[in-house]
Amino acid sequence: MTILQTIAVAFAMFSAIPMPQFEWSQKNMRYALCAFPLIGAVCGGLWFLVGVLPVPELVRAAGFCLVPVLVTGGIHLDGFADTCDALSSYGDAEKKLEILKDPHCGAFAVIRLCTYFILYFALCASVKFTVRFGVVWILALTLERAFSGLAVASFPMAKNTGLAHTFAEAADRITVRRVLIIYTIVLGAAMLVLGGWTAVLAVLLVFWRYYAVSKKQFGGITGDLAGWFLQRAELAMLAALAVCQWGGIL
Repeated sequence: MTILQTIAVAFAMFSAIPMPQFEWSQKNMRYALCAFPLIGAVCGGLWFLVGVLPVPELVRAAGFCLVPVLVTGGIHLDGFADTCDALSSYGDAEKKLEILKDPHCGAFAVIRLCTYFILYFALCASVKFTVRFGVVWILALTLERAFSGLAVASFPMAKNTGLAHTFAEAADRITVRRVLIIYTIVLGAAMLVLGGWTAVLAVLLVFWRYYAVSKKQFGGITGDLAGWFLQRAELAMLAALAVCQWGGIL
């Protein structure tokens, strides 16, 4: 029962998929970050389903773009937009953190979101869906969330409030880190075997950038920065796999 509640906590917080209602506790939140990558597997599975549907290519590409948004409810896109606004302010860390708390969407956030979806749609429209590509993408979406959970359990927090801090404080950090490191190794190895090495390299580079930017610009990570990382990692991995496919490697 605790395992099911732990999974439900992760899905209730990080997805729009309806979950049973119950009281969150230290016990069922302790390993919730370990269940977070499962949401990526669901996104990837639905992405795969869209890929095999007998629909026009542009409709399929639109479906690819919409699946992650529909599954997550846009929670990570919200963090991406807020972080883009904060980074574009060129203020100090305190100013940037204030912008992250602002519920309004600034001009830079809108510009970055439009740019993001244009590029994402273009990549989705240009890749040729195959079973192999679909399996690699399932692994990729799971891998990026394993890295995201690992960051929450490992990186310094920018503030002592917020979603990331709540999950970090509730987590058994040592166990969570060990489990998620195993996830990243196994998932990364599987992607390498299937020819998705460019996506593994891409997520590693974005993860390094995530750490550097969060530490220098904000003094640590927040839930918004976690969303910023996930969206950038997803776009970078998709671009890397597209290049890999165009080169005849995948």
